[in-house]
Amino acid sequence: MTTPNPSEAGSGAVVAAPFPESPVVPISPWGRAKPRVGDRIFRWLAQGSGFLMVVLIAAIGAFLLLRAMPALRRNRENFFGYGGAWITADPSALHFGIFELLQVTVFVSLFALALAMPTALGVAIFITQYAPQRVAGPLAYAVDLLAAVPSIVYGVWGLYVLAPQLRPTATWLNHVMGWWFLFASGNVSLASGGTIFTGGIVLAVMILPIITAVTREVFVQTPRDEIEAALALGAARWEVVKLTVLPFGRSGYVSGAMLGLGRALGETMALLVILRGTQAAFGWSLFDGGSTFATKIAGTVSEFGDHYKAGACIAAGLVLFLLTFLVDALARGAVARAGRRGGGR
Repeated sequence: MTTPNPSEAGSGAVVAAPFPESPVVPISPWGRAKPRVGDRIFRWLAQGSGFLMVVLIAAIGAFLLLRAMPALRRNRENFFGYGGAWITADPSALHFGIFELLQVTVFVSLFALALAMPTALGVAIFITQYAPQRVAGPLAYAVDLLAAVPSIVYGVWGLYVLAPQLRPTATWLNHVMGWWFLFASGNVSLASGGTIFTGGIVLAVMILPIITAVTREVFVQTPRDEIEAALALGAARWEVVKLTVLPFGRSGYVSGAMLGLGRALGETMALLVILRGTQAAFGWSLFDGGSTFATKIAGTVSEFGDHYKAGACIAAGLVLFLLTFLVDALARGAVARAGRRGGGR
């Protein structure tokens, strides 16, 4: 019996022999060549700009914290649990908290988001999938123009034009569905129109362009071959939207909604004009009034000459800053996930 030669074909030694290692490919975009001076300068400027943004955000947070600490030390209430009237006349014994401000801010923002999200989705689907080109362009432009209207104009329009038109609907909802806490009688008069119901509808119109623009741009990026494949299989237009466009753009739609929520949380002038302040407790009714973080700060700006009164408002501003930063970070994460999903399709 002849012993097989390891160098011959079919030998186990040949099969088991390790493959030669592939050469290491440099990951630098410049390869082995040294980047030009202009490229290096541009890279340093880009890196410096990113670093500067981080420093600015940290500086804003540090400023708010340092200015809020003196007032927080003299506060006699639980800052996060107190929801009563602010008493800041005596610097040695301050009484303030954000519990009710947080409730009103979150409630009116979520109500606006609940109205704006389905509307923005419908507009984006119509513009990208149904409308002819001669209609889609002007319609998209008109929706984007809503973002150019000043917020004070939205506030005046909401209080003096929209609120009287909404009064019969609000009265009917309160009369028929008043047993449910959302439509129960609130802490302000329905006749005044200065309720979360009115403010939330105005706020929904204000954040509609943001959500629509992001959703529209994501829907346009749906792979054309998937749409054509669905049409070739006999799918109707709505089935194409349901099976291809919506799954592809879901993450982008959610990220646009999160950006709109961040915008709603910080809205000031429109809600300052519309919402009626009250000392009564907030009851999670759409017909309640109250103050958000932003309107509380804007309404007491005349007292900023006092170090401790200003510190109480700055403490509330710090919470709003962290809340908005958290929402925007979640939106950024949703955008990143949408990009990874789109790149892997």
